[in-house]
Amino acid sequence: MNEITSFHDPAVRNLAWLLFSPDLLSVSRAGAPLARPAATESEGAATLVWLDALDRDPAALHAQVHKPSLTRLGFYAEALLEYFLMRGPHARLIAANIPLRTAERTLGEVDFLLENVRGERLHWELAVKFYLHIGEGEGAATLAHYVGPNLQDRFDLKHARLLNHQLGLSARDEFASLGFEGPWRAELFVKGRLFYRDDGHDYRSRASNLPPELAGDHLRGWWKTASEWRDSKADGLFASLPRLGWMAERTLSAQEGDALVEQTAMLSERVATLSSPIMVARYERYDGYDRATGNVWREHSRGFIVPDEWPARAADFAG
Repeated sequence: MNEITSFHDPAVRNLAWLLFSPDLLSVSRAGAPLARPAATESEGAATLVWLDALDRDPAALHAQVHKPSLTRLGFYAEALLEYFLMRGPHARLIAANIPLRTAERTLGEVDFLLENVRGERLHWELAVKFYLHIGEGEGAATLAHYVGPNLQDRFDLKHARLLNHQLGLSARDEFASLGFEGPWRAELFVKGRLFYRDDGHDYRSRASNLPPELAGDHLRGWWKTASEWRDSKADGLFASLPRLGWMAERTLSAQEGDALVEQTAMLSERVATLSSPIMVARYERYDGYDRATGNVWREHSRGFIVPDEWPARAADFAG
């Protein structure tokens, strides 16, 4: 992940995370081809060079993604990826967010149409998801055991909609009538992080009983109830993360690190009356001081703190 955290600008770092972080879904068991924004070693190298230049002058990226309307994480991620496809080194954006309608109703919206350097015409459906695993370990887990923190989304339902509805939009007769000449190769672009209950075992290495659809190297985090977090946090230093900060990890400068004690105290007060899950990062000082930026704190882990009653409600939601 060093190719992600080395960038200083938050928007550039989030774009690098979209392009280079592990997929949530397995290449062989996802049910559809997976998008490859940097499909070869040379494309990956060219992308990193391009991102490095963008990091030095991110004004054009900021103009596209720092808009009042982009308050939802999914819209923000789409804006980042659209910028890459418009300005990046090896793809040509043909269209983005194309609504497909009939006289009676809206059928859906195609996220991205593009042509890569090999001349392949691709349809990408983007999803950036953060699910908590709920289940007590008997038998193999399924995607239904992964639920959104606010219990309004579930991985199996999202996966099924992507496969059975979204990816098929570009192959419909109604879509051909819009003038986008195909055929289009439909691919899944699914990134995010999955969070496992912190029960004293190493959640990062959890590999048994995983659904076959999941990539073995998917990003992992932990979750605890408010009571569990209060009992275990000890002298740890934490900061809550705004929703648009859920993607890329970051390091903190010495000045930012000085505020962690106060942020942890504020977080403790918030958790005392917690009504909905919050994502937090735990930070620790590290030896690799960066003279250029003054970064001396690194992110140790990501997690969700949930209300004490949340696990029971989540178990019902998981079915």
